[in-house]
Amino acid sequence: MRKWLPVVVALLLVGTAHAELQNVTVGGIIETRFRYIPDSFNEGQVGFGPTPEIRGPARWFPFRAIGSPLGVVGILDWSDQTHTWSFCELATSLNVKADFTDDVTAFIEFYSFDIWGTDFRSNYITGVDGRANTGDDIEVLQSFVETNNTFGLPLRLRIGRQSLQFGKNFLVAEKTTPTQRIAFDAIRATYAVDKLTVDAWWSKLAELSPLEEDSDVDFYGVYGTYAWAPALNTSLYWMLIRDARSLRDTQLGWIGEGIEDLLGLDDYDPTTLHTVGTRLWGKVGALDYNIDAAYQFGDAGAVGVAFKKPSIFGLYGDDDAEYDGNWGLDAEVGYTFDNIGWKPRVFLGGAYFSGEDNRDTSFLEWLNPFDQPKASTAFNRLFSDLNYAPVLQDNGEMSNFRQIRGGFTLTPTEKLWVLVRLQNMWANDTFDWPVHWRVNKWRFPIAPVLSFWDDASDDNMGFHADTVIRYSYNKNLTFIVYYGHLWAGDAVKDGNYVLGFGNSFHGGTAKEDADYAFFWTILRF
Repeated sequence: MRKWLPVVVALLLVGTAHAELQNVTVGGIIETRFRYIPDSFNEGQVGFGPTPEIRGPARWFPFRAIGSPLGVVGILDWSDQTHTWSFCELATSLNVKADFTDDVTAFIEFYSFDIWGTDFRSNYITGVDGRANTGDDIEVLQSFVETNNTFGLPLRLRIGRQSLQFGKNFLVAEKTTPTQRIAFDAIRATYAVDKLTVDAWWSKLAELSPLEEDSDVDFYGVYGTYAWAPALNTSLYWMLIRDARSLRDTQLGWIGEGIEDLLGLDDYDPTTLHTVGTRLWGKVGALDYNIDAAYQFGDAGAVGVAFKKPSIFGLYGDDDAEYDGNWGLDAEVGYTFDNIGWKPRVFLGGAYFSGEDNRDTSFLEWLNPFDQPKASTAFNRLFSDLNYAPVLQDNGEMSNFRQIRGGFTLTPTEKLWVLVRLQNMWANDTFDWPVHWRVNKWRFPIAPVLSFWDDASDDNMGFHADTVIRYSYNKNLTFIVYYGHLWAGDAVKDGNYVLGFGNSFHGGTAKEDADYAFFWTILRF
């Protein structure tokens, strides 16, 4: 009954309203982005991503729970010996909005994301034409019904597949990259009166019925904002991802399962990731500020199941894994010189996302054959699209790091805007390699069986510089040029678990400086 309650409530609210069509509008977006990424990724295939490579095989980490049965695996190389990635993305959206009487609106949006050259259907050598690959083309990105002033209240109700976006995209955004969009199958209620706005939603992220009775992944939240004054705006929120998919280390008979129950093994509760947080922002004269802070807690079985330690209990992951103690913070203050030409704005800020790396082992743990694994969790950035370091390949998924940034923006003309940003980034909790010799890109462990004898990776990922130039040709067409350069730190060679919310390895085989550039056109109609 729990899983059907939000649906029942929504149906009761909407009822069987009858409305007549009043107005229909059509719009869309065409985005083209040419990307150039040298000296960063492993070799691979555009559209499928870089090929994961083993940086340290599992045999180097006896009695250590690494989180992967293969050992340490990474997709980044940071070497000028690897291939340059250069390709063009095309994102196309077409939407139709229908307004009816009684404050009823229907909205549907079609979306397609493509890589140039992946769907061409003619072979120029033989002249033979084949079928294009249409399996990854047009899909329904959004499709929802909306009622405003529901029951005469300042209440908007939206039911269906829809984008969600809150604040400055710190945790929930409508994109995963500049050109790739996401949407949620959700019920969302928005209550807005005077200076107060409260959003509440329930979203279905995965549906596994009837395979399991309670096995879905749901996303709930309440997000409230109060505008006290231009100098102070506040938001408070709570979000919950509940993942009840079954997690099992073994499939044993009733005797084996009984022994596991007696020993407290293979007993995973549903993953419950709670996030509570606040946002403070405002402007006082020429000074502006924005602060996002969030804390996470809950069971993390979906992470813990991967952390198996080669030992007597080597079949079992960490069924006590928790998110407890994870913090996320982003803060920035800026000052705009309105009385100076080009209206320069200078800013200083930073970010911190906590993480832990429990992939090492102590001498006493190494001696104890019954010692059970402990998972490593980091702050989960949920569905953010904030990219703190494009050259370092953040893409909204880096965690277990801290950053200090500063820079300035200029507005030379009404149509032209320029950003220059400088920053440095460090890993918080570093990874421990077995003590080894290193010759060029090769590691030679000295005594990996002595798992407690290790050497920590460097934490400095490097100094990162960005430049963005945005030119608004008119109100519909925008051109954006981006260039970023990384002066690599030793951490990109040593490697730490900062990708994938602290679950994926960031190190490569070298520490070459890296670049990243793109040219992006956006046409809205």
